Amino acid sequence: MTRGLTATHDFTDLFRDVMAGVCTPVTVVTALDGDRPHGTTVSAFASLSLHPPMVLVALDRGSDLLSVVRVRGRFGVNILGHGQHDLALRFARKGLDKFDGVDWSLSSGAPRITGAPGWVACTVADLVDGGDHVVVLGHVVEADRADSPPLTYHRRTFGTHSAEQE
Repeated sequence: MTRGLTATHDFTDLFRDVMAGVCTPVTVVTALDGDRPHGTTVSAFASLSLHPPMVLVALDRGSDLLSVVRVRGRFGVNILGHGQHDLALRFARKGLDKFDGVDWSLSSGAPRITGAPGWVACTVADLVDGGDHVVVLGHVVEADRADSPPLTYHRRTFGTHSAEQE
């Protein structure tokens, strides 16, 4: 129910506001195009399956990264930690220079950002259309983690998770 909203634009704004209230992890999804790394900030990321290990990410239908992922069939998910909002902002913008000055290495065929506390490398299992995005399902071929609080995004602000006090 849209509570009497008359225009699609009004409903889109309401939906955007509702989703801003959902706390999400902040990741940089990466892929390699020849020798050049590509990456973009993504908050639509989740684990999907344990048997086999799978994750999903949603990429904008028009993104350069999606084109690379389609061709190469591999991608990495750099799960950012508290204090890495500068990386999130860097990779959220357009352009081919996002990796300038960023330390990274190649891991299981995907660019891995040095210092990101979470990492999964994937092969593409399937691509599913979802409105203005494509959901990329990935088989996890490598995973690694460091003990660090996550970077989260909630109400259009970066933060981190903390346990509730009893």
